Amino acid sequence: IIPLDELPPYHTSEKNLHKSLERTHRWEKRSLDEHVKNKNNQAMYAVVHGGINKKLRKKSASYLQTLPFDGFAIGGSVGKNQKEMYEMLQFTVPLLPTQTPIHLLGIGDVSSIDIGVRLGIDTFDSSYPTRCARHGLLFTTTGSKKILRSNNKYRYEPIDKNCTCTVCKNYTLAYLNHLYKAKELTGYTLATIHNIHFMIQCMANYRKQILENRI
Repeated sequence: IIPLDELPPYHTSEKNLHKSLERTHRWEKRSLDEHVKNKNNQAMYAVVHGGINKKLRKKSASYLQTLPFDGFAIGGSVGKNQKEMYEMLQFTVPLLPTQTPIHLLGIGDVSSIDIGVRLGIDTFDSSYPTRCARHGLLFTTTGSKKILRSNNKYRYEPIDKNCTCTVCKNYTLAYLNHLYKAKELTGYTLATIHNIHFMIQCMANYRKQILENRI
């Protein structure tokens, strides 16, 4: 369970960011106080806030570790670009205990996941794979593919020859191109199945690398 938190905009002032942080901390403690009365075999994660302000990130991580949360989620604004996100995670992750799970809220693109895993993030959540599918963007081991590219209507081959999902085993890129051009909902379903399968395999590969001490 993730407690209710407030997500201030990236460009908010330090004063407002601090007020928001205090409010989120109050909400989190209130949620936790109720949760521990009847855990019902569920875990509750703290949400570490503070934007890209290192002082507030440290304050948030320190305070939340005084409470009996089961894990930690990094939330709030993580920066305006991937560089700022990397710098924020590089600073924040070492502030959190290694014996509990660390989750990154709202981030799910392939390159950001690679950064997060290598910095010590355990889990992620995002609508990115399904949102990309709705817009006709497919994930592959050789990079992303747009379904509606004109030459795809002649490609009678799987989305990704290395993929084992049911879509790649049974349908061609040319067929998906036809479905999207016809605005047939089956196309969105097939693209979503493929992208989710790709992400599951991507995370399985990271787990294998971690177990083999390659990450």
